Amino acid sequence: MVTLHFVPHHEIASLTSVGRIRKLLSIAKENKIVLLEGRLAKEEEAELIKATMEEINKDFKGIELAVIKPSAGQLRGFERIKTEVVSFFLGDNAGLTIIGPASVVKSIRRDPHKIELLTREAAKK
Repeated sequence: MVTLHFVPHHEIASLTSVGRIRKLLSIAKENKIVLLEGRLAKEEEAELIKATMEEINKDFKGIELAVIKPSAGQLRGFERIKTEVVSFFLGDNAGLTIIGPASVVKSIRRDPHKIELLTREAAKK
């Protein structure tokens, strides 16, 4: 069974960078796929990957990470203006971040029109 865990941006906004990374990594270590509203800063993404590498063991194989960011160039009219204004005031956190444990997520494929999240078949006990 695949479990998706949605994390709204306001839930991590008040946390420190380390707090955000710890929270998201702890959810992924529970074999849940994290759907984070918005995105982490580039430095936080790098730290998330670094923290993941430090925690890999026989039970935790790492993570798969993908960021989906709306492109203002693909939007038209009011939607484009709204996206640019929000980005100006709130920074570059528009979009969706997907973080999944490597033991569950086989791969994440993106193209301009869709995203495919391929999962592994559960091991039989």
